[in-house]
Amino acid sequence: MKLWQKNTTTKEEVEKFTVGRDREMDVLLAEFDVLGSLAHTQMLASIGLLETTDLTILQQELKNIYLDIKAGNFTIEEGIEDVHSQVELLLTKRLGDAGKKIHSGRSRNDQVLLDLKLYIRSEIQKMVESTQALFDQLIKLSEEHKDKLLPGYTHLQIAMPSSFGLWFGAYAESLIDDLLMLQAAYRISNKNPLGSAAGYGSSFPLNRQMTADLLGFDSLNYNVVYAQMGRGKTERNVASALASLAATLGKMAMDICLYLNQNFSFLSLPDNLTTGSSIMPHKKNPDVFEIMRAKCNKLQALPNEIALIITNLPSGYHRDLQLVKESFLPAFQELQSCLQMATFMLQNVIVKENILDDDKYKYLFSVEVVNNEVLKGVPFREAYRNIGLAIEEGNFYPAHEVHHTHEGSIGNLCNEQIQQAMDKVIAGFNFEKVQLAIEQLVKD
Repeated sequence: MKLWQKNTTTKEEVEKFTVGRDREMDVLLAEFDVLGSLAHTQMLASIGLLETTDLTILQQELKNIYLDIKAGNFTIEEGIEDVHSQVELLLTKRLGDAGKKIHSGRSRNDQVLLDLKLYIRSEIQKMVESTQALFDQLIKLSEEHKDKLLPGYTHLQIAMPSSFGLWFGAYAESLIDDLLMLQAAYRISNKNPLGSAAGYGSSFPLNRQMTADLLGFDSLNYNVVYAQMGRGKTERNVASALASLAATLGKMAMDICLYLNQNFSFLSLPDNLTTGSSIMPHKKNPDVFEIMRAKCNKLQALPNEIALIITNLPSGYHRDLQLVKESFLPAFQELQSCLQMATFMLQNVIVKENILDDDKYKYLFSVEVVNNEVLKGVPFREAYRNIGLAIEEGNFYPAHEVHHTHEGSIGNLCNEQIQQAMDKVIAGFNFEKVQLAIEQLVKD
C-alpha cells in the first residue's frame, strides 16, 4: 500500500532501491506516528473536517494501536511502504471510510518530520536519565576516593600530582556541558512542524497551535518552508550533541584502558567483568571499555555523515533525507548502551591505594617543592632553577604532600557546586510538560 499510488505501479527494482531500510527504521517511529494522528484528528474535528462520530472511533482505534505498539505487537506488513501507510491501513480495515480521512491537511513530509521530533524528544529524555545516573556514580566515586593520589600526565609524561577525586569529578563535570548541548538540541527539536504539509502549507484552515499544545511542544516551526528545511538540520544538531557526550565517554574509556594496564595499575576490575585470551592464560582484557571507545568514536563521526548527506540540498523535501534515518535513529541506542554499561562498570571498579609511594613518581612533587620555596620568599625562577639542578644531580627528596586549596583542586573539589550545576541543567529540560501532554493525549 502506498499513500501516493494512483493507477500505475512502480517497477520492483525501483521500489526496492528507494524504500531501502525505511520500513525497518519506521518501526522505531510507530508510537510517535500514532501520537501525531491523535492530535491531528482532534484538530481536524475542531475545524469541521471530521464528524464527532468519526473522531470518537478514530481516537479509540488509534489508542488501541498505540497500546499494541507499546506491547511490541506492531509490525509493518510486507508490501506496506512505511509506518504512515501501516497505521492508515489498520484504521481503514477496522473503521472503513473514517480511516481514510485522517490524512486531510497533512503530507507524509510533515508527518515524518513530526514523528522524528517526537522520537528525538523521547530519546533525549532517556539519554538525560542515563547520563544523570553516570554523573551520580562519578560524583560518588570522586567523594569516596578524593584523598587517594594519582599521577597526572602531560604529553603522557609524569607531570604533577592528581587524585581520583579530581579524575572522577572531571568526567562528571564534562557531562554537564554535554547535557547543555543536548538541551539546545532538545529545544530545536521541541517545535511543531505539523501543518507545514509538503513544505508549503495547506488551504485548509488548520489550527497548528492546537496540535502543538496537544503534543506538548514549546512552539511551532512557524514558517512552513523552514519547517521542511529543518529536516536533516535537526538530526545534525542532535547528532552533534550526541557526539559531544560520546567524546566524554570515549576519553574516559581510553583513560580506563590505560589505568587497567599493568604498567599503570591504577584500577582493576573483578575477573567476571573482563575477558581472556585463547592462548594466554594470564590475560584480563578490558573489552567493555575498548568496545565503548570504538562505539563512541563512531558516534563522533555521525554529525559529519549527516552533513554530507544534506550539504548540497536546496530547500524543499528530497528523498536523500531518508538515508539520514539509517544512521541517526540507531545512534540513540548505541549511546544509551555505552552510558548504561559505563555506569555499571564503574559501580564495580576497584581503586588502588598508595600509588605514589613508588619511587618513579617522586618527580611529580617538583612543582610542590618549587612553590614551597616561593612561599619562603625565593623568586620563582630561582626556585625553579635550584630544584631543577637538584633533580639533575640526584639530590631531590620531596615530601609526598600536596597543599591545594583553591576551587576545583585536589583539596577543594567543588563537587557540591558541580552537583548544583547538573541539577540546574536537568531542570531546564522541563520534561514534565511533555509527559503531561502525552498522558492526556492517550488516556481513555
